[in-house]
Amino acid sequence: METSEIQTPQYDAATLRRVFRRRLIIIVIAVLVLTIGIVGFNLVKAHFIAQALAQNASPKQTVATATVKFDDWQPQIDAVGTLRAVRGVDVTTEVAGLVRTIDFHSGQEIAGGTTLVQLNADSDIAQQQALGAAADLAAVVYKRDQEQFQAQAISQAQLDSDAADLKNKRAQEAAQAALVAKKTLRAPFAGQLGITTLNPGQYLNPGDKVVTLQQLDPILVDFRLPQQSLARITVGQSVALTADTWPGVSFPGHITAVNPQVDSATRNVQVEASVDNHSRKLFPGMFGHLQVAAGSLVHALTLPQSAVTYNPYGATVFLVVPDPANKGGQTVKQNFVTLGDTRGDQVQALTGVKEGDVVVTAGQLKIKNGTPVAVDNSIKPSSDPNPTPQEH
Repeated sequence: METSEIQTPQYDAATLRRVFRRRLIIIVIAVLVLTIGIVGFNLVKAHFIAQALAQNASPKQTVATATVKFDDWQPQIDAVGTLRAVRGVDVTTEVAGLVRTIDFHSGQEIAGGTTLVQLNADSDIAQQQALGAAADLAAVVYKRDQEQFQAQAISQAQLDSDAADLKNKRAQEAAQAALVAKKTLRAPFAGQLGITTLNPGQYLNPGDKVVTLQQLDPILVDFRLPQQSLARITVGQSVALTADTWPGVSFPGHITAVNPQVDSATRNVQVEASVDNHSRKLFPGMFGHLQVAAGSLVHALTLPQSAVTYNPYGATVFLVVPDPANKGGQTVKQNFVTLGDTRGDQVQALTGVKEGDVVVTAGQLKIKNGTPVAVDNSIKPSSDPNPTPQEH
């Protein structure tokens, strides 16, 4: 048998080029389809991721804000003090006696030397008169003996004895007169009397309280400051006193004395101030808040204290800024600040903010860096340099 040979088809060059071109087109199309598929998949994935992020994005938080601005700032030192009368005493009796008359009523304004109480002094007056008569007799005897001495009828010793007896009788009369005077109780100085429970016919022992007497205008305030404040206070410096009893009312005054000794236990120094009290609204023993003007007026950036968040690593504020991801929206940015003195609801800002910055004053607990916010200032914390307690 004859072996048949396999015949390989023969292609010319033109045919080969056409075949190669077809295969190349198929490969390019396949690559394009694959690329489009990958790109489309990534776009769809990015779309769904963006939707998921949008759904999980932080909602807007409502906050209250304030604008940082310059304000005239009087450096001051805050202190707490106790009110004390310039002159104050519990009027008492030095001698025992029965109350005959009471010449005042509770709460009365009196002048110095005014008679308050008259004790029964009949027997004392009688004794004074008897001693006065004895002194007068001693004076007559002494005068007669002087004439006899000139006539050399008596000795010098007798005349000296008569002179000593006269002085003794006069001294006894004066002592009794002083005792009688003590039976009349008088006001040692002008002031306002307190409430008394004394009644006519009541027996008083030495030292028994009759009534309190207080000089109320001006009134003194005793307070203490740390030794670091000594360089900022001087006698004559202005102070302003407020009391919880009279909210919104300020009583002007000035420093009258600084104790020359610092308490070694507390390192505080005692300071005394005199406060005008023409209205008689302040009373000894009351508690008061003092603001001492320390230094000249300055122009300082002012923040509400409610805008500051205090942390172990420093004080911060939240600034309201435009939101770059949301046209027309607002977000917050946290800044560190350096603070100065405080007064009332306000605090000095030394660094970290500038004039015109908008800071968050309420709602800080709900926000962090980048949180979108909506501003509502219908209700916001107070920023009063001289706040008063509010009770509702």
